[in-house]
Amino acid sequence: MKKVTPFLMFQEGKAEEAMNFYTSLIEDSAIRKIVRYGANESGDEGTVMQATFTLKDQEFMCIDSNIKHQFSFTPSFSIFITCNTEEEIDNLFQKLNEGGQALMPIGDYGFSKKFGWLNDRYGVSWQLNLPK
Repeated sequence: MKKVTPFLMFQEGKAEEAMNFYTSLIEDSAIRKIVRYGANESGDEGTVMQATFTLKDQEFMCIDSNIKHQFSFTPSFSIFITCNTEEEIDNLFQKLNEGGQALMPIGDYGFSKKFGWLNDRYGVSWQLNLPK
């Protein structure tokens, strides 16, 4: 086994938009590679056939699905971020929650100084934690 990489499947051509959004919010993050569908291929021309991006040192893969599925992302799998400051957790929560849905608003739930859980505008679930 070479490595394990989280894989995100976006619908409606949102993969590149989501990658740009995530890498703009998190320092030391970047889109590493995008392979796009061309003319007469199985996906909509110009959408993401396969891409890789990093958030800090964690690599992710993603695609745009040209098939409409009856499922999307679920909060049972989430991206967990350990923040360094209150400003950082508050800023990330506010930006990721725009157009999304708070599952657990930022607060002190007893197990950390501050914690929040949300689904972003793309349906991806995030847990943000500020340890005690």
